[in-house]
Amino acid sequence: MITFVNLLVRKEGLTHADFLERWQGDHIDLATELPGLERYATSTPTDPAKSPYDGIVRLSFPDQQTMSEAFDSEVGKEVQADAATFADMGASEILIVEETTHVERETTE
Repeated sequence: MITFVNLLVRKEGLTHADFLERWQGDHIDLATELPGLERYATSTPTDPAKSPYDGIVRLSFPDQQTMSEAFDSEVGKEVQADAATFADMGASEILIVEETTHVERETTE
């Protein structure tokens, strides 16, 4: 599994709350339409004032080719353009990692 990890920094002029509203609102609806996407997870800092990042997104695909095709698709281009409206793409960090799961437990509620 290949995972796209993006450590996001909000655009200048946005509060952390404004950033979260845009990112975890309409943007998620759009991003979940990426072709081949197997997993989409977001994380936010527990104390945003002490974090250099406003959030972390992890998008997992079965392989590198599927991920590349997803971002090259029309939806992928829309996702990237939309992210640029609320995230400072120059200050954000991107990693492409090969993910290995060592423990995954299902919880019961």
